[in-house]
Amino acid sequence: MDVNLPTQYRSKATDNIEHSILKKFRRTIWRPFIEGIKRYALLQPGDKIAVCVSGGKDSMLLAKLMQLLHSRSDFPFGLKFITMDPGFTPAARGEIEANAQALDIPLRFFNTNVFDTVSKAERCPCYLCARMRRGHLYAQARESGCNKIATGHHFSDVVETVLMNVFHGGTFETMMPKLRSRNYPGMELIRPLYCVHEDAILAWVKHNGLTFGNCACPLAEKNAQTETVGRRQSVKELLRELKKDNPEIEDRIFQSTHRVNLETVIGYKKGERTVSFLDGY
Repeated sequence: MDVNLPTQYRSKATDNIEHSILKKFRRTIWRPFIEGIKRYALLQPGDKIAVCVSGGKDSMLLAKLMQLLHSRSDFPFGLKFITMDPGFTPAARGEIEANAQALDIPLRFFNTNVFDTVSKAERCPCYLCARMRRGHLYAQARESGCNKIATGHHFSDVVETVLMNVFHGGTFETMMPKLRSRNYPGMELIRPLYCVHEDAILAWVKHNGLTFGNCACPLAEKNAQTETVGRRQSVKELLRELKKDNPEIEDRIFQSTHRVNLETVIGYKKGERTVSFLDGY
């Protein structure tokens, strides 16, 4: 697939956006992006990646980064850019298409009835929506000949997930940089923005004068105060306060997920097996 438009069709704005990534935001976006891919071995020669673009700032940046990497990579891999239309309004879809054009991202839409189904759910609509979205994306990616899907989860999502699990789940769990699919054998999910901070993404958006909408879910306003959304917002606010006294607090939390000392842990799970420190005491 040709992931770059011919030069005569590219706008000056597109060139400026790419230049900003490789120059102004090289230290805060491009290098962490490359670091995450190398550190967690997210790409292998011959991979065919379906970049899942929801239309928000994170996935749009991911698409642009993957496109730039594709043009500079010293080993071959394939790219497709897919967007699931779960029931967007014409205005919401139009905004996504306009942003994709500005970034020179050749999106391919496919339609589903996710929003309609989720709107009828009595409990946990956001959880159901996420599960359904991922299933549709895996299926579409596999039909397109891809072996991996890439999503726009970033460093800040990882840190917030750790705290949400500790505070509300009573577990120490994080968001992994890559996962093998249980329902689609041979498929894998990767998160190339794993080392990119959300603050850097927001700065990039502002610098380039870009505007991205929210998830466009018709239940978004209704669910603005749902338990899950409220908890994540509370964690964001807590981290914002903690950073005033310790600017490196997010980095420390992130590093803790790589430095778990099992000799000082009361218990842990490995697959279906639960291990207690008493087992070997």
